Amino acid sequence: MNLTIDIGNTRAKTGVFKEGQLLRTDTWEQWSFADFLAYAANHSAQNVILSTVAGSFSAEERQELQRRFTYVELQSDTLLPIENRYRSPNTLGKDRIAAVVGAHFLYAGQACLVVDAGTCITYDFLDQHGCYVGGNIAPGLRMRLRAMHAFTAGLPQEEVEETVDWIGDTTATALRNGAQTGVLLELEGYQRWGNSRFGPLQPLLTGGDAVFLANSAKSKIFVHHHLVLIGLNQILDYNVKRLE
Repeated sequence: MNLTIDIGNTRAKTGVFKEGQLLRTDTWEQWSFADFLAYAANHSAQNVILSTVAGSFSAEERQELQRRFTYVELQSDTLLPIENRYRSPNTLGKDRIAAVVGAHFLYAGQACLVVDAGTCITYDFLDQHGCYVGGNIAPGLRMRLRAMHAFTAGLPQEEVEETVDWIGDTTATALRNGAQTGVLLELEGYQRWGNSRFGPLQPLLTGGDAVFLANSAKSKIFVHHHLVLIGLNQILDYNVKRLE
């Protein structure tokens, strides 16, 4: 049994896997180290991987994880089941590389565009040989709307809503279209570029705005809510096998 722990800025997600299959996921708005230990025990976890954006656990707590489990913490030098060509791996977001590994597992031998639509939107490319070649970072939907309000004198704050037409006929619809249609055109542009560079490309969406974008996009894009957890599990298995 594997336990994957992904701790972000405001919440944590856990996934329990058995032989590569995701059995359950949970989201934690509040947690403690003791919570994760109890959770691991309740699910008979033997192997644990931690991905965190901050120093969520103390050195003593990490030592406790190492004592109780086969423990892997995702770092820039952690062994990966893909080739990583990012030239500054120490600055690469852990959720980005985990999502790419998840895409490699789900679509082995196929080039992929992995789009994580959260506060920022990341566009990451995996070629058909299992090589992560890099990607780009752009403002997310809400960040774009908030920026237009914050950095101007008269534009109102708008929220993400479904649009009827790509051309706004009020300031409110013009702002929403500018942000939302802009992201959709951005996504389509990356797909076209990726198809020309890598051949037929499998686009994947994850993150909080994934469903909204998938429903609004003209092309069919698969949504994988647990892509990061799936990737973390693959990284964990890859490292556990090398310790056996």
